[in-house]
Amino acid sequence: MKPSLNAERVLRLARETFDIEAAAISGLKASVGASFVRVVDMVLAIRGRVVVMGMGKSGHIGRKIAATLASTGTPSLFVHPAEASHGDLGMITQADLVLMVSNSGESQEINALLPVLKRLGAPLVAFTANGTSTMASHADVWISTAVEQEACPMNLAPTASTTAQLAMGDALAVALLDARGFKADDFARSHPGGALGRRLLTHVADIMRSGADVPQVRSDARFSDLMREMSAKGIGASAIIDAGGTLCGIFTDGDLRRLVETGVDLRSLRAADVMHPNPLTVSPQALAAEAASLMEERRISSVLVLDAQGVLCGALTSNDLMRAKVI
Repeated sequence: MKPSLNAERVLRLARETFDIEAAAISGLKASVGASFVRVVDMVLAIRGRVVVMGMGKSGHIGRKIAATLASTGTPSLFVHPAEASHGDLGMITQADLVLMVSNSGESQEINALLPVLKRLGAPLVAFTANGTSTMASHADVWISTAVEQEACPMNLAPTASTTAQLAMGDALAVALLDARGFKADDFARSHPGGALGRRLLTHVADIMRSGADVPQVRSDARFSDLMREMSAKGIGASAIIDAGGTLCGIFTDGDLRRLVETGVDLRSLRAADVMHPNPLTVSPQALAAEAASLMEERRISSVLVLDAQGVLCGALTSNDLMRAKVI
């Protein structure tokens, strides 16, 4: 039989959970002091990686802490304590630092490894709620992640305690990335598949049209030839170059509409007569995101690309930017 649902109780418990977990995170401020600074200093000093360990729910949090550290400039990995005693302990070296995550500080699987870890000589840091626990007692530094209560109505299921562990891990990662001078482009290099990575790593040269795909006609070309070039290349614009190949101007679909409105006889015109001189251009080495911002600011859908010698080498459109997921 489906249990009856009390909507009022459901909402009350949800809101209480938010309050309890917010209080748990706020309470961590008192745990961040000289010991926290020491941990940051220890991590900066190691030649190896931060090896995170945890069992059960703390293990899930440990995996996230390791992932956050690794993506923000601190080499890190998660080692499952149970697997460590069956060979995975070989992943840990003297050059590493071991971060143990456990609410009670009495996880048997981790504590069983303490003698070996101590002999190995790797620094030990404990994130626990109990400063007198086995884990905290054997650690070089103990950081309290204690909370007043769990969000679970029975005060049993790890809820606020795991939130506190996660927040402490985030605090460590943020302190370390700042100490390392970790910047947005560093973040992008470790996230090449993400939106930020694309924006900070994709250059105009990576996505621009080049070679025969760049629409261009000589300045003395007939208007009909200019139209054919624009139609053939399909970007709604064409570069106008002189006899030596130097860029003179650009002609766009917008210029065509405005020209038609004047009633002029188009058949008698040459490209030089209708082009817009001194067009906006970008460098192939510019970030594609910068080109996108420039195009948005000027309210244009395409831009020409000039190399360091001022030679036309490409064209970039808003469609190119969208295909590359830059915008």
